Amino acid sequence: METKHLEGKGIADYDSKNDLLFFKVKDRDYVKSIETDNFVVDIDSEDFIVGVQIFEAATFLNLKKEALIKITKWHLEASIHENRIEVRLLFEVKIRNKIIEKNPIIMQTIQEGLPNSELICVTA
Repeated sequence: METKHLEGKGIADYDSKNDLLFFKVKDRDYVKSIETDNFVVDIDSEDFIVGVQIFEAATFLNLKKEALIKITKWHLEASIHENRIEVRLLFEVKIRNKIIEKNPIIMQTIQEGLPNSELICVTA
């Protein structure tokens, strides 16, 4: 099966009140979401991953909420292959005048049949 590719600029936001970290491709709207234990993946009408939300982000990433508010540049790679979602994030936060890089990888098998696709999204 052929793999579809999408590249774009994006936005990131952190809701400290609800401890929710969000990455999204600019100018692409989602039509459905797939929710797992700690995150939600948003899918657009062309079956591309166009957004990722991480619940309890401070705990999941082992960072303080204050650090997540200050995310500087970031890079998101997400793919769907044979009903397995893989999300790779690389982002920087500033803690006590030091830049700290985080690179979490999230993998999850899904029941919903989606075509193979890959997304690369970076800071707008």
